Amino acid sequence: MPILNVKVSAQRSAEMTQKIASTLLDLTSRILGKDPKVTAIAIDYVDPEDWIVGGQTLAVQGKSSVYFDIKVTDETNTKAEKTQYIAEAFAAFAELLGNLHEESYIYFADRQSLVSFDDCHRVLTRSRKM
Repeated sequence: MPILNVKVSAQRSAEMTQKIASTLLDLTSRILGKDPKVTAIAIDYVDPEDWIVGGQTLAVQGKSSVYFDIKVTDETNTKAEKTQYIAEAFAAFAELLGNLHEESYIYFADRQSLVSFDDCHRVLTRSRKM
């Protein structure tokens, strides 16, 4: 049950949201083996006038950027899988956004316990039946 928090320097559109979500769902399931049905993605759009790298806006630089973090349960993926995931994600965002700034970031976080609302609900339901 990974969760991805994504920031992109682009104008918000339903089409771009769908492209980003589809791309990340594909990468997350194909490379990391995560179930798309329980993968959560939150996408924030930042105007290039409001994203500053090296003291200048991306708009002035004529660049785009992405930052996203992905949180997965600890020890469920190998270093090779994580490396491939990050490389393919950067390539995908370079294609989606165009002219990707070299100061774009992906943060891969392994967490010992990721608990969803559904997990808590199941535990509470089970304990009430006892």
